[in-house]
Amino acid sequence: MDTNLARPQAIAVPQQDSFAGSLLNGLRKTSKEIACKYFYDDTGSRLFDAICELPEYYQTRTEMALLKRHAGEIAALMGENAEIVEFGAGSLRKVRILLDAAHNPRAYTPLDISGDYLRNVVRSLAADYPALTLRPLVGDFTLPLEIPALPGPARRAGFFPGSTIGNFKPDAAMAQLRRMRATLHGGGLLVGVDLVKDPVRLHAAYNDAAGVTALFNKNLLARANRELDADFDLDGFAHYAPYNAGAHRIEMYLVSLKRQSVGLCGQRFEFAQGEPVHTEDSHKYTIESFREMAARAGFNPRAVWTDQDRLFSVHWLESL
Repeated sequence: MDTNLARPQAIAVPQQDSFAGSLLNGLRKTSKEIACKYFYDDTGSRLFDAICELPEYYQTRTEMALLKRHAGEIAALMGENAEIVEFGAGSLRKVRILLDAAHNPRAYTPLDISGDYLRNVVRSLAADYPALTLRPLVGDFTLPLEIPALPGPARRAGFFPGSTIGNFKPDAAMAQLRRMRATLHGGGLLVGVDLVKDPVRLHAAYNDAAGVTALFNKNLLARANRELDADFDLDGFAHYAPYNAGAHRIEMYLVSLKRQSVGLCGQRFEFAQGEPVHTEDSHKYTIESFREMAARAGFNPRAVWTDQDRLFSVHWLESL
């Protein structure tokens, strides 16, 4: 098989879903918000990689251990000659586990909103898998999209690690699962899901002592300054991430520390002292509640793996 390391291909994104358009719309709302998908420019992606190494952030190391322990079972479920499609490619450490275990994978298709980051990580992957077809695609997986088909038959196996599904409200999470099922054309989906647990442990994971998550959160404002010539005062906002026990979710905000006015794309936005800007939710599930949601989204929940402390789970879902 010939190596195919093309430049990431652009998938058309509607203008209303651009960073500028989304940010303007979000800040016009009575309860201000910034869509969490815009965390992941090159700087934000690297900050998230740093978060994954923090001692408080149990999610990554627990999921990695599950993938390593059950790689053979996962490869058997994916089948021979699969095209592995990763929704929201990260550092690639997790997908390497799958690629090493997979039976003659046909191709790896990472999909991410950050083209620069995607180019860098895929370049490193090409050196270690010279015979693997690589098809990096720049696009927004939260929108309906069609990935170009490979020549000849190839079953798609989706990969959605890191409990990113938790960033969607439950109804939106089910809609996202349906979109991925359509993109996979009958293939299966391997998805990481964070579980309900001790609120103290959850709070620590999103409020780390080193302040890396705070930098990650504030990078949304720094990105607006870099790309949109905004004038956010980064020191004028604080990271705040409480756990909402009733809703089983972490809620992340940037809170204005003073009354201030911010310029963005020729407009001014007023912030009251103490006013929050919502940037992310991270919903936690029980194994049973996630399997029920996956079934409603049109999947047949098959295998599920979890650690002995039931901190995290990895699910294999088959398209119906």
